[in-house]
Amino acid sequence: MTLKTLLRPLSVSLALGAALAPAAHAEQVEHDRHARHVIVISVDGLHQSDLDAYVTGHPQSTLARLVGEGASYAQARTPFPSDSFPGLTAIVTGAHPRTAGIYYDDTWNRALLPAGTTSCAGVAPGVEVTYFEQLDRDLNSIDAGEGVGDLSSPAAIRQNVYRMSKQARDGIDATQLPVDPVTCRPVYPHEYLRVNTIFEVARAHGLHTAWSDKHLAYDLVNGPSGAGVDDLFAPEINSLVPGGGGDDWTKDNFNTQFYDALKVQAVLNWAHGLDHDGTPNAAGAPAIYGMNFQTVSTAQKLNVSHYAGDGGAKGLGGYGAGGTVAGPVLAGALDFVDGQLGRIVAAVDPRDTVVVVSAKHGQSPLDRGQLRLIDDGEVIGALNDAWAKAHPAASGPLVLFGMDDDGMLLWLADRSAAAAAFAKSFLWGYAPLKVGGSDAAGHFVDLSGTVQHAGLRRVFAGSEAAELIGVPPADERVPDVIGIAQVGVVYSNPTKIKKIAEHGGDARPDRHVPIVVWGAGVHHVRIEAPVETAQIAPSVLEALGLPTRELEGVRREHTAPLPGLR
Repeated sequence: MTLKTLLRPLSVSLALGAALAPAAHAEQVEHDRHARHVIVISVDGLHQSDLDAYVTGHPQSTLARLVGEGASYAQARTPFPSDSFPGLTAIVTGAHPRTAGIYYDDTWNRALLPAGTTSCAGVAPGVEVTYFEQLDRDLNSIDAGEGVGDLSSPAAIRQNVYRMSKQARDGIDATQLPVDPVTCRPVYPHEYLRVNTIFEVARAHGLHTAWSDKHLAYDLVNGPSGAGVDDLFAPEINSLVPGGGGDDWTKDNFNTQFYDALKVQAVLNWAHGLDHDGTPNAAGAPAIYGMNFQTVSTAQKLNVSHYAGDGGAKGLGGYGAGGTVAGPVLAGALDFVDGQLGRIVAAVDPRDTVVVVSAKHGQSPLDRGQLRLIDDGEVIGALNDAWAKAHPAASGPLVLFGMDDDGMLLWLADRSAAAAAFAKSFLWGYAPLKVGGSDAAGHFVDLSGTVQHAGLRRVFAGSEAAELIGVPPADERVPDVIGIAQVGVVYSNPTKIKKIAEHGGDARPDRHVPIVVWGAGVHHVRIEAPVETAQIAPSVLEALGLPTRELEGVRREHTAPLPGLR
């Protein structure tokens, strides 16, 4: 019952009051069905197969509890491209890249002006959009150059990193941002997003919000208003580890776990009604908050790494033979995540809080025997050379920019149908000169001569690429060439093993991730019907009793909440 109802004028007749009583009671009952808080957790890299295996092998785990008591979705898919940026965008907007305008965290835009432009008249458009660690004032420091104090040791980091600003964009170097030709102002990540977020909807209803992620560029989640998240804590994961020999936090899984634990503490602070720095917040615990875990992703990528109980000797990352059983590094990462989730679950009341566990993306390949390492620079260089020979009057290379992890996205200088057809034909006929792989012991294996079609199984070019994404061919953001990689292909140094898995492509392991929902009002059910991670966004609002259609992505794409929750 609302305060307005309680203060109705006494002149209202008793008869009318009696008539309104059942409606008021129904309103209160409906309110009680909704949660007061929703925590969203992305375990980056986590596959549905990882979750199933872990729950089976650890029946007393937190993950087993969440699955056993909550709703789980066995056939959930992320958007394509399966990158972190569009993956999280789907979770917080309910929209795919075609609607949100977010294809990757590193792309090309044909309409914006180069970073650092201050006088825009006469400047030719076209710029790489670098929404990752390059935006930091100091990408070598975990505080991204905010100057929070001593960060020279793990102990100092634990003490001082929480002094980072509540707004990640405060640490962004604006000279690294693309520039809007109309306003001649830098375009921050939140301004690049074409639809609003669940955080903005919550804020519009007077609710408190918070989020933690791996780069300042996750200012993105603030949405176009720039005001979606009250408290955004984003320590830089690709900064240097003190005493780490020049490595960042992703190069050893122990370091990644230290980094993830910093964000877990921020989540626990929020759960207890504090800001990320541990100071009291009058609004109490946020209505929507959460974080991403990185440790599973790095454990899947690293060829070798330290892990719990390793006796000082590194073990193999990824999966064992056949890609069905987690190796020692990944097993340790899953244990770590489960333990941290246990801390978060213990800090909340399941009668008023919902917890959602999913993943921005998966990772491929699971079986290191399928790994094929290819130098994308070689492929793009050969394509440009072939174009130059066939078009001696061309003023520059055909490929303006490429983003290739375990898929291929290319932006061309010539957007004609003829150029698109040329690129498609070349890629399909190209056999990489050097291909690397790994044996079961993690040793490099020369696999040259084993891959055709530049490592691709399908190539979409020109209007085909735009149609695949679902946008007009004239879209200023869409790649001109999209290559769907053969399973196991990773575009990386083919002469040594820097990583044994990647994401961004369209292989089933890239996109088949779990969704688990647990807590207030959620009944136990396992749904086998196909769902998408974009359905998390309207489900979060529905759990809070907020209108799902206030999300532009929901309205444009008719994104439904997850089935079977209530």
